[in-house]
Amino acid sequence: MSRIGKKPIIIPSGVRVSLVGRVVTVAGPKGTLVRTLPPEVDIVIGEGKADMVPVGMSRKVGAFWGLARSLVANMVQGVAQGFEKKLEFEGIGFRAATEGNMLVMSLGFSHPVRFSPPEGITVKTEKQTITIAGADKETVGMTAAAIRHLKEPEPYKGKGIRYQGEIVRRKAGKKAVTSS
Repeated sequence: MSRIGKKPIIIPSGVRVSLVGRVVTVAGPKGTLVRTLPPEVDIVIGEGKADMVPVGMSRKVGAFWGLARSLVANMVQGVAQGFEKKLEFEGIGFRAATEGNMLVMSLGFSHPVRFSPPEGITVKTEKQTITIAGADKETVGMTAAAIRHLKEPEPYKGKGIRYQGEIVRRKAGKKAVTSS
């Protein structure tokens, strides 16, 4: 039995959830998201809520039940409110700016790094912060991870791109050796 799968998904006003075959479509003010449900789970859409119903009972069905519920709940939240992740960068000469929808960064390389976000993702920059926003939680997270991967924080001086609030473990540098 899945504790997460048992919870109903509350559908806010302005959001429409529809099911055609195994494909769930969620539409709202922030956009439209589409996902195929696994065959182990069905969805029952009612007034203002949706319930996930398992097909059979096994360990695999229980796992997919909770997964499917979380995926659909994230879709509903995404089209209603959206998701956002913030990245901070630290280092001398590190800068970021947006040119249209393209993100252009100076990360200490010999050339500026250009990053084109996927469709449906907006990128904003302020001082030392990059904000990634969109309706699809998975795409927002993957975009943030791809940007962070361009220059991950190093453990000696802490230079690089990190998630907001991320703590980077620092290492001690080389010790000066004195000879006697």
